[in-house]
Amino acid sequence: MLDLKIIRENPKLVEDNSRNRLAPVNISDFLKLDEEIRTLKVKAEELRAERNRYSKTKPDQEIIAKMKKLGEDLKADEENLALKEDEFKKIHASIPNLSHRDVKVSDDENDNPIIGQFGEVKKFDFKALDHVELANQLDLIEFERATKVSGAKFYYLKNDLALLEFALIQYALEILVKKGFGIFTSPDLAKKEVLEGLGFNPRGDSTQVYSIENSDLCLIGTAEITLGGLHKDEILEEQDLPKKYAAVSHCFRTEAGSYSKFSKGIFRVHQFTKIEMFQFVKPEDSEKAHEELLEIEKEIFSGLGLTFRIVDHCTADLGAPSMRTFDLEAWMPGKPNNDGTDGDWAEVTSASNCGDYQARGLNIKFKRENGDKEFVYTLNGTAIAITRCLIAILENYQEKDGSIFIPEVLRKYFSDSKERIVKK
Repeated sequence: MLDLKIIRENPKLVEDNSRNRLAPVNISDFLKLDEEIRTLKVKAEELRAERNRYSKTKPDQEIIAKMKKLGEDLKADEENLALKEDEFKKIHASIPNLSHRDVKVSDDENDNPIIGQFGEVKKFDFKALDHVELANQLDLIEFERATKVSGAKFYYLKNDLALLEFALIQYALEILVKKGFGIFTSPDLAKKEVLEGLGFNPRGDSTQVYSIENSDLCLIGTAEITLGGLHKDEILEEQDLPKKYAAVSHCFRTEAGSYSKFSKGIFRVHQFTKIEMFQFVKPEDSEKAHEELLEIEKEIFSGLGLTFRIVDHCTADLGAPSMRTFDLEAWMPGKPNNDGTDGDWAEVTSASNCGDYQARGLNIKFKRENGDKEFVYTLNGTAIAITRCLIAILENYQEKDGSIFIPEVLRKYFSDSKERIVKK
């Protein structure tokens, strides 16, 4: 959540920022509510003090009547205060982080500056197929039976594609270990209070979160949630920062509101495997850490021989906790373009600097050597989102005979060091 001091001292800045990020908030009304709450708290304390004074005297009928009236007034004020505090928390949680000074201001979520391309777009001398057609030919994905078992947007990976998932996991983890990341496997469930503290919305029709009935638990949509919550309510030592973690987890998303978006095959699904990077750092080190996450993503996808570009999210496309977000978009030959032809870019990773927004929500601080305590800064980045990476490999490494070359860096993870996937 955004620092209340910043909101109180810079109301216009915060209101303009919220509007630019398509999350308009009436900051004037929010601050009036803030003032009402502070006034009610003072009044409640005065009533409690007065009641305590009377309680120390010998009660007569007049004092008993006054104490009864004080109790009734205090109860009414506390109920009113609870309602206002609940409203205040909801509005506060809806106020997005302040955008980084270099983020483009735009009300078009597709208006993201492209800041670099790596590799050449693949050209084929034959009719290229999309990943669904390739998977059907090579018996790599089971869609119909998965729908029968689990419903739409679920799938089974089969045969060499299932092995390729584990190869990608091993490949990414080896790189992350060399970069000094601690490796985790993560719970698939987290408490609602952790999601809310990190800036995720587990409620409402547009939520991407699956909530578990009759519990305070949710299925996670990313290990950012479980890694981010790891040090909830802790004070870290300055010399222990940065803390660099990476976790393998299943990710679950409702995909609510995505009916008009591209969702063929395994591009947009309800469950997938992902390796997520997360860092807790000192404020002055956050931009360097952000650049490190981006460089690791570039190294992973360059090593796979895939063509990708980097985009810098504009204000309209930033998630609420993020100050700045970079995406890697891979070239996918089978994804339809806006002009009706095949071939388009698609997001495969993101890397975000969330400042102290999430740390405030989860009360995570660090103690400097001089004893001062501050909120840490948090950053997250995708190492590998398996399904979309598999799409990029299948579509870019396809051959005229229908086989798929396996990227060289992944072959050692197959028992026979195979070079290609062929029809059995």
